[in-house]
Amino acid sequence: MGYMEREVLLDKSLGSIYKLVNLAARRALEIAEGQPKLVEANPSMKPSTVALLEIAAGKIEAKKTKTKE
Repeated sequence: MGYMEREVLLDKSLGSIYKLVNLAARRALEIAEGQPKLVEANPSMKPSTVALLEIAAGKIEAKKTKTKE
């Protein structure tokens, strides 16, 4: 696995490190529970690494939420 630039990952998670961590954690849990991987990954890779690869590849993106006014 190569280096993933933080800016690429932040762009996919609406610019927030907190949203990035939440998105990656949720996706890693799905992968750990048996959901198929959306990118080519070594079977020995941790689910969290695979989740970050999926985010960097644009396979997983954060959704904008509506705010109360």
